[in-house]
Amino acid sequence: MKQLEKTEKIRRGLFGWYRRWARDLPWRRTGDGYAIWISEIMLQQTRVTAVQPYYERFLKRFPTVEKLARAKLDSVLKLWEGLGYYSRARNLHKAAQVIVTDYQGRLPETAAELRKLPGIGRYTAGAIASIAFGLKEPVLDGNVTRVLCRILRIKENPQQAKVQQKLWRTAEQIITKGKAGILNQALMELGAMVCLPKQPRCEECPLEKLCSARKFGEQDTLPVRREKKALPHYMVAVGIVRKAGWILIDQRKPNGMLGGMWEFPGGKQKRNESLEKTVTREIREELGVRVKAGAKLVEVEHEYSHFRVTLHAFDCRYVSGEPQAIECAAWKWVRAKDLQRYAFPRGSRKIIEAIMKQGK
Repeated sequence: MKQLEKTEKIRRGLFGWYRRWARDLPWRRTGDGYAIWISEIMLQQTRVTAVQPYYERFLKRFPTVEKLARAKLDSVLKLWEGLGYYSRARNLHKAAQVIVTDYQGRLPETAAELRKLPGIGRYTAGAIASIAFGLKEPVLDGNVTRVLCRILRIKENPQQAKVQQKLWRTAEQIITKGKAGILNQALMELGAMVCLPKQPRCEECPLEKLCSARKFGEQDTLPVRREKKALPHYMVAVGIVRKAGWILIDQRKPNGMLGGMWEFPGGKQKRNESLEKTVTREIREELGVRVKAGAKLVEVEHEYSHFRVTLHAFDCRYVSGEPQAIECAAWKWVRAKDLQRYAFPRGSRKIIEAIMKQGK
């Protein structure tokens, strides 16, 4: 079959299948570029089922780019709490301010201009430009990569530069002017619902007869998967520092992992150091405060994308010193009942739950 003919059959298969089987999702019921932008950022590395309630709450709180730009970062992070990958929220907030300042409050309508905004790369720019503005721009996320690697029977690591170039070229060949948004969404939807990483539902796929991996029985082994390395594991000790009914919390510096989030002060255990020693040392280095570690309140296992941690939370008695923002952005003394007002990472939320149970 000639390539042009095959490409046209892929388009027809995708178009018909998507029209019939596409999920009814809130961001597919709007042509508002702002709302589509929010959805695309939230959907990065996050399941649709997790995103939906966050998307609806976010747009209710920040219905326009102007309201998002005027909001305090704390408010944005609090609304994002639990969704993970918090740099996305920080970049949304920064990008909203750029849009208001440099683009008169209008989301740029070309992929090139969109890519100038914080947090928007080639994939996200293509998705917004094609879905919101009808431009002929391709997309290549994990789902599309899987679909194309199987159709083309690519037996090399899809992360290699030369393979990436081939996949982008193929994605661009499939889309057509006026239908790019639908075809891009169809490719992503097919990967999410049918062309699954494990046990793909080939018998339900509109491209089954065009798929080279299916023809050779290789759909379960493609794309080539990189060997997963064991995640490093860290022991972390944090303190619930109490003083006359108040609890000391601090805010992470804005740049870097979990930037802008609040936490209980503490840090990584050093070699041959007890956890009690870790928490007193870290709090002194972080805030300039001396504390005495007491009983362990709770132990929390948490996994990030590149490492795992075990959080050991100790009740700590304040001894001396005025808190200073030495290794953090800010600090506060708060009542236990007010902890819920601040944006904490998921692991810390479990510590808060333990504090509230302890209070009862």
